[in-house]
Amino acid sequence: MKGGIYRKYFKRPMDIILSLIALIVLSPILLIVALLVRIKLGSPVIFKQQRPGLNEKIFTMYKFRTMTDERDENGELLSDSIRLTKFGRFLRASSLDELPELFNILKGDMSIVGPRPQLVRDMVFMTKEQRQRHSVLPGLTGWAQVNGRNDISWEEKLLLDLEYIDNINFIRDWKIIFMTATKVFKREGISTEGMDTAEDFGDYLLNDNKISESDYRDGIKEANSMLQNYRCHH
Repeated sequence: MKGGIYRKYFKRPMDIILSLIALIVLSPILLIVALLVRIKLGSPVIFKQQRPGLNEKIFTMYKFRTMTDERDENGELLSDSIRLTKFGRFLRASSLDELPELFNILKGDMSIVGPRPQLVRDMVFMTKEQRQRHSVLPGLTGWAQVNGRNDISWEEKLLLDLEYIDNINFIRDWKIIFMTATKVFKREGISTEGMDTAEDFGDYLLNDNKISESDYRDGIKEANSMLQNYRCHH
């Protein structure tokens, strides 16, 4: 893996410095967004979700919530498209919902740049090679995010992640940071065409007939088991 010295000695200190600066500079925006989320969507303001991180170790990722808790008569949550409000769409389009992940970076769960942390139920459907993306810290932004984000196929996204971990260096990380700022400003690639939220990897494979119903059920069962184990120990 290239960029060993940068990755080993400089990447983490850079993450700490940049996330601290960002939290200080953006603190008024964080407070305003938190207040608006509380008023428009209710509490909790922060949405917490378990994601696989470095070496597939599960951690809790923080985001501003973008959906309501609306449920049907049976108490089941309504579809994402119904619960995702206009305000929630704005938060996602502007990437403001991602700002609390700066605290994950400070904690050491994440990096500024790296493969985006997917869901545990996405990871279990990845091949052994694709799961190599977890050999580095997940990122607030990454090579796949500046090359299509959610508007490229899962296979392309995972291939771009592997390309990134094969050549981690200072210049490339800063290139990704500047490209991210441009993408956010232009609001490009926020969602897959025709979908409000990105399709889970397992659902994509099943709908594309790339795995069987049995494989899908086994994968979901494995993911639920991993999450249950994590919650029992935290």
